[in-house]
Amino acid sequence: MRLFSLISFARQLRGKKPVNIDKIQSLGLLAVKIGQICALRPDLLDPERCIELQQLYSRAPTIPEENFELLLTKYTDEGFRSNFKHIESKPFAAASIGQIHRAQLLDGTPVVIKIVKANFEKSFRKDVKRMKRWVSLGLLLNPRLKKVGNPIGLLEHIEDYTTRELNLLNEITGKEKLESLAVEYTEKFPMPKLKFPKIWSDLSNEHVLVVEEITAPTLESHLESKTLEWEDMLQLFRIHGAFMFGMGFFHGDLHPGNAMMDEDNNFIFIDTGAICEAPSHVRKALFGFFYFLAKGELQNAFDSMLTMAEVTPTSKTLETYYSSMYELYDGFVGTSVSEVSLTEQMMKTVKAAVLAGCSFGADTFPIIRSLMYMDGMVLKGYPHVDLISSMGPYLDEFATLIDPSTLLQRSENIN
Repeated sequence: MRLFSLISFARQLRGKKPVNIDKIQSLGLLAVKIGQICALRPDLLDPERCIELQQLYSRAPTIPEENFELLLTKYTDEGFRSNFKHIESKPFAAASIGQIHRAQLLDGTPVVIKIVKANFEKSFRKDVKRMKRWVSLGLLLNPRLKKVGNPIGLLEHIEDYTTRELNLLNEITGKEKLESLAVEYTEKFPMPKLKFPKIWSDLSNEHVLVVEEITAPTLESHLESKTLEWEDMLQLFRIHGAFMFGMGFFHGDLHPGNAMMDEDNNFIFIDTGAICEAPSHVRKALFGFFYFLAKGELQNAFDSMLTMAEVTPTSKTLETYYSSMYELYDGFVGTSVSEVSLTEQMMKTVKAAVLAGCSFGADTFPIIRSLMYMDGMVLKGYPHVDLISSMGPYLDEFATLIDPSTLLQRSENIN
């Protein structure tokens, strides 16, 4: 990102006008990724600004297609095409890092070929390197910027998970990780409704992935056509929540376009290249918060959040924290998402917790993002339900994976 682009991007984050999502997307992938992180940082930006930036998660940029034949020649060997009866040269979908083509194996099996765009990783790393220079200069000129977090560390986090997405072999390892966890926990927490597409590893590499074509509608399509029942949505939250809070590894980008539901109400998770790990103290603190909140035990809920505090809060800090939290959550349980958005509520909660000394590092972003996706789906499909109360029985079920008696114990391993 060059200086002019950086200034333009900063204006989108800190300006007085509403965020221009198209403008941010035009500045490139790094700007989009930074904007997505900022959308989860109400301690850095106004909560209203954060909510505007959250459109970056749902609005995919229009990406021009690249020459598929040239990409195949570059990224596959001479015998690759001989495994297929037919390959469509025109993509039916394009994402920020690649494009997707329909194909048919020799035995007639319908598949899709996902292929990464040429030189994408090289240009992305170059942008990150340039941005690190600008940030380092900014820290030198204004050391107080360090107090708003670790900007260099944030850039390294963005670089790490984005380059992992650029290596399509991570979709294979991610799928295998979630499948093995589902088998390992099947007695404690069976998930018979969870499925994954078949991947042909022998035909795949870091740039090319051959995957079973899933024709079931995405959850986004189900929401649009109003064919996603409330019980089905709760089952999705049950599955995703078990991975996130109970097992500590979960799909890091499970938006409504990355999950499908077939005619038997099975959920198929796709795009598993961004598997995230939730550190024990983070997932216990956030699980405890919702677990006690659903039971109406507000004091315990607030205390559970404080287990993430890096230092013991002073009495004055605690007084301010409790005052803010009681004001936020007075009468919250029992309200519908159309009355009080969980996303907006979490933005304010994070801000209050940060002021009390809690640390919301890079490892908490995927969890908060998942909660934002969940809230968005409920708001679109069932805006009049009380989400927290509805989740109560499932939170009790998660307690078979996390000992509730440990939820208020502060971890000794907070970094």
